[in-house]
Amino acid sequence: MRQRKKRRRRICAAGMVLFLLIMIFCAFDHGLVTRRYAVSSAKLKNTDPLRLVLLTDLHSCVYGDRQQTLYQRIERERPDLILLGGDIADDVQPLEGALQLVERIAGLAPCYYVPGSHDMWRADYEDVCQRFASMGVTILENAVQPLEIRGQRIVLCGAIDPTVPFQDDPARYGESLQAAFANLHPEDYNILLAHRPDFIAQYASLGFDLVLSGHTHGGQVRIPFLVNGLYAPGQGWFPRYAGGEYRVGETDLIVSRGLSHFPRLPRIFNPPEVVVVNLAAK
Repeated sequence: MRQRKKRRRRICAAGMVLFLLIMIFCAFDHGLVTRRYAVSSAKLKNTDPLRLVLLTDLHSCVYGDRQQTLYQRIERERPDLILLGGDIADDVQPLEGALQLVERIAGLAPCYYVPGSHDMWRADYEDVCQRFASMGVTILENAVQPLEIRGQRIVLCGAIDPTVPFQDDPARYGESLQAAFANLHPEDYNILLAHRPDFIAQYASLGFDLVLSGHTHGGQVRIPFLVNGLYAPGQGWFPRYAGGEYRVGETDLIVSRGLSHFPRLPRIFNPPEVVVVNLAAK
């Protein structure tokens, strides 16, 4: 009897150790994932869905030789649009990783870019934008871009990040958004690419149907089924919009957990991600 109890305890102990090892492996596994969302609207025509690939917060990190791993994952999706949602470059890390990615993906589909805070903190920020543009990327800074793709009309807008131009007077940021997007037509399907999800209430008030953001890095630390994110810049502890899909009034919000991976700032249960959004008629 005692031998059986000892054997059971050993089996239980071994099982616990194995479980903990698996949890640790999963928690710190930085393998790239693809996160998919389906969004529908009565404003969209009953044609084939449009496929958007959203990339945010690369911070010049590298995935394989000349970004081959990341490039292949994007290429497989056959995107209609590639949207760069800010912090593709970084103010500390070398620029090369960002340039490698942009150079490779610019030929896959039309690319649009809104700068993030770390992009704008670079001393050569204007030069970086020019280099991206020379590769075929359209820069959207409080800009409106009507598009027609395979018979589907959408209006793509890009919001400037408030970090640099409005850091001394945040109230003016709302005024700048109002001035840029006040004349959107409600019958159009209006998409906003905005680095920060913090201002979603203002975005929604302007009549956007879909907002695509990043910036949060997924709250850095997640506890599955309990905590969606521990901390995000601009939102603080336990951010409301850490990553995932949300509904704010009549507006759909999708927040990417981003692509950065730095050993000094580990992601826990929070792998870097490529976001794919399929837009279809309701």
